[in-house]
Amino acid sequence: MSKVGTQKTQTEPRAQGDAPRKRRPRFYEPETPPQPTHCQHPECDLPGVYRAPKSRTQLNEYFWFCLDHVRDYNKAWDYYAGMSQAEIERQVRNDVVGQRPTWPLGKWGAHGPTGRPAAPRSTFIPDDVAEALDSAAQARKTRAREEQKRNSRLSKEEQALAVLELTAPVTMAEIRTRYRTLVKKLHPDINGGDKSAEEQLKVVNQAYSTLKAVAIR
Repeated sequence: MSKVGTQKTQTEPRAQGDAPRKRRPRFYEPETPPQPTHCQHPECDLPGVYRAPKSRTQLNEYFWFCLDHVRDYNKAWDYYAGMSQAEIERQVRNDVVGQRPTWPLGKWGAHGPTGRPAAPRSTFIPDDVAEALDSAAQARKTRAREEQKRNSRLSKEEQALAVLELTAPVTMAEIRTRYRTLVKKLHPDINGGDKSAEEQLKVVNQAYSTLKAVAIR
């Protein structure tokens, strides 16, 4: 029966003239300490050939133990010992992303530094695709200008109804129902703190206040 660290390596069949390739050992082989040492567990005289990190902040500095004592050390090891719950949660989140910095989705990706959609500038985008994207952006701007012109000719009440996506004639009960629906849809908790939804919610609130004031008069 072979012991840990003493198993023989085998070579794979090879073509004539090729250097032999060693197979990966099936079991863990003990490492050779920097210098011959005994197990660093008190009152143990066995060779210390298994290393274990000294602490969370000294992962590259090691104790050297025999097999039994390195197993005991590993069972008792607690990487998060001495850390508060908040520190543990922060460490776990950082480990998920490989200790790399993160930022909200879209801040530097699909959107530019100002938060506005960034125009595609990649040289890998075909000309016809880039032209289609640019045409779509121009069409959106045109529709926005036309809607702004239409709204400028409406009364305050008509503009408020347009914000709530309603048209006269309409009852206050219908206005209230529509308002509640939009508030639920644009609430910051639902949209993950999206600033555009927050600004739209302010416009909806103002429109509802305008219509409510007219109904009271």
